[in-house]
Amino acid sequence: MPKTNNYAQVWEPELLEILMQGTLTSPFVTSNVRWLDAKTFHFTQMSTSGYKNHNRNGGWNSGVYTQTDVPFTLTHDRDIEFLVDKADVDETNATASIQNISRVFEQTQVVPETDALFFSKIAQEAKTAGLSSSTAASSYTKANVFGKLKEILAKGKLRRYKANGTLIMYVTSAIMDALEQSTEFTRKIEVTQIAEGGLGIETRVTDIDGVPIMEVIDDERFYDAFNWEPEGGGFAPVEKQAESSSGAGDAVTGAHKINVLVACGQTCKTVPKISSIYYFAPGAHTKGDGYLYQNRSLSDVFVFPNGRDGKIDSIYVDVDTTEYTGT
Repeated sequence: MPKTNNYAQVWEPELLEILMQGTLTSPFVTSNVRWLDAKTFHFTQMSTSGYKNHNRNGGWNSGVYTQTDVPFTLTHDRDIEFLVDKADVDETNATASIQNISRVFEQTQVVPETDALFFSKIAQEAKTAGLSSSTAASSYTKANVFGKLKEILAKGKLRRYKANGTLIMYVTSAIMDALEQSTEFTRKIEVTQIAEGGLGIETRVTDIDGVPIMEVIDDERFYDAFNWEPEGGGFAPVEKQAESSSGAGDAVTGAHKINVLVACGQTCKTVPKISSIYYFAPGAHTKGDGYLYQNRSLSDVFVFPNGRDGKIDSIYVDVDTTEYTGT
């Protein structure tokens, strides 16, 4: 049987480059992890106790330190395959090649899903940690938007991370519009190309108190919960479902569109691990008379606790009050 290459190993640098160019959340993508096995990496967390008053009669106060080795396991396990009929390759002068399929798939499917996974995971972690709020999207106006965003950046311990220059704030287009019209906001808002090659994302960026503010134009990525198994593949916001008349407890809370999300580059990480990308020539598989492309990917998003007290305090999310209904 003809030899089959794992193209994840052959092309991994190019594929990761596409991912880095196209995602709004690319500052959080990391490959600098120490893998324990196929989908688990290792993180060491350490904290110490503080000073105590010195006793001049002699003796030293005892302190304690804790060091915990924590394994983090990737759970976002995805796959797809495409069969390209041999005649289609001949008739299109081989444009339906593995490189083209891989590139289009990465740009149009993997890149948006990477952002969606990041935004939703950070939002859920923020809610669990009590670092969230719910605000009607319409309540953000040009008269108050600057004050609202400043207030969010002052929440909890965000000031600490703001001083380190490691925060990024993401906002909806409507909020960026309001900020652009605000008389209180005097910074320049610039249009930036995030990716290359025509499928890139052109978005507006600015900053408040040194914190980059980035517009999320593709709002389909910007929800706090996603269904990763819609009928047509890909992903979609979780739809609200009313409880059935039998009272079976089958009601589903719909996803909320995110108004504002703040994340820290030191503690928030998207960890991609391309497991396998295979390409089979005709005759090397039993799926049909054509070229078979297979792609399986493991990835996940993690928020690490601080080193002081082991708590999560570097993120914040404000979501709209309306649940997604699919309309």
